[in-house]
Amino acid sequence: MRLRITDPTAILVDREVAAIRAEDASGSFGILDGHADFLTALEISVVSWRERDGRPGYCAVHNGILTVSGGRQVAIATREGHVGDDLDELEHVVLSQYRAELDAERTSRTVAAKLRMQAIRRMVQALQGGPGEIGL
Repeated sequence: MRLRITDPTAILVDREVAAIRAEDASGSFGILDGHADFLTALEISVVSWRERDGRPGYCAVHNGILTVSGGRQVAIATREGHVGDDLDELEHVVLSQYRAELDAERTSRTVAAKLRMQAIRRMVQALQGGPGEIGL
């Protein structure tokens, strides 16, 4: 079956493979030739595959969408991906980096939401003539 992994700037993987393993919110799953059509959102994880000659391959993905079409085409579109031969390095270094970036994004969104709420409260107070009233 054909595996193609892309990020916004490049085709990271485009090859014939015998089997694929990936991970979504429900857990890890496998795909073999002839798999039913399928669509799922991937977690931050390592997608692995077995080449036709038995060699393994790996790609760390920063979330993504996996589709299986026609039982022979598997496409993964990811925000960011890194292909490597060393599974331990991908799991420890790259996935740690992805998770740290995700935590930083969550923190930024939380801070921004708090600032928006403070601004809304002050506008409501000013409109109602409360403390900190703005002279209109």
